[in-house]
Amino acid sequence: MNHRLKAATRQAIAHIFARLDYPALGRIYCHDGGEAFWRAKRGPSQRWGIKLAGVLQRLLPRDGRSLYVGAGVAEIPMLTMETLELGREVAVFNLRAEEVRVLNQALQGLPFRFVNRDAGAAPGRVDHLWIVSVLNDPERFPNLSALSYGRALPLTFDPARFSVERRLVRHLVDRCLRKLTLPGLVTTSTEEVMWIAEWCHKRRIPYQVSKRDYPAAVVGDPICFLRLGDPRRNVGKSEGRTSTRPPRQE
Repeated sequence: MNHRLKAATRQAIAHIFARLDYPALGRIYCHDGGEAFWRAKRGPSQRWGIKLAGVLQRLLPRDGRSLYVGAGVAEIPMLTMETLELGREVAVFNLRAEEVRVLNQALQGLPFRFVNRDAGAAPGRVDHLWIVSVLNDPERFPNLSALSYGRALPLTFDPARFSVERRLVRHLVDRCLRKLTLPGLVTTSTEEVMWIAEWCHKRRIPYQVSKRDYPAAVVGDPICFLRLGDPRRNVGKSEGRTSTRPPRQE
């Protein structure tokens, strides 16, 4: 990843990370050991975020609009890059009110804010959807997450609750993707690609998944990009596979 952000953008990101209230974030992200968690994650979150923001910058047009679903600390470099370097508008949603408060305290002078609302209710259209480690969130979708990561136990797994969670995930995907203009870009984790692919298949929308994925510092799920609605355009530089076939059901 050799796409460098401007020095002013990197400096703005560093200032945000320096102003974050890590003890408060530790209590939000962890039941215990939160301060140790952020001592380990703070540096990688900033470094890998800056590198990923450089990759995303190459894929996005200027003056567009992005919808970020469930965004937090890890998304700060991308949000800063989009607004400061590309002049884009970002709609940033997070359901945890205390995290939104803590994050916004560190954004003095920046042209974006986190909003404590359901992203599915976001108004308007976007050309980029960011939905990373949301559809398999163990707090919001514990049964679906356990199955996705191979942690489900046959003796205790509840298929009825899983069915409810799967319906909720499909509904969230539909509400968010309906806001995406085509062609458009989706950033997600490799674990969540199947939900985007299923939505596209049902509507016969071609999509292309980047061959390369990128590390994520906080959650750990590799991140990839999908180009929806334009099979002629690559996701990256000669990267990607195009499909209109349904995702494989495991």
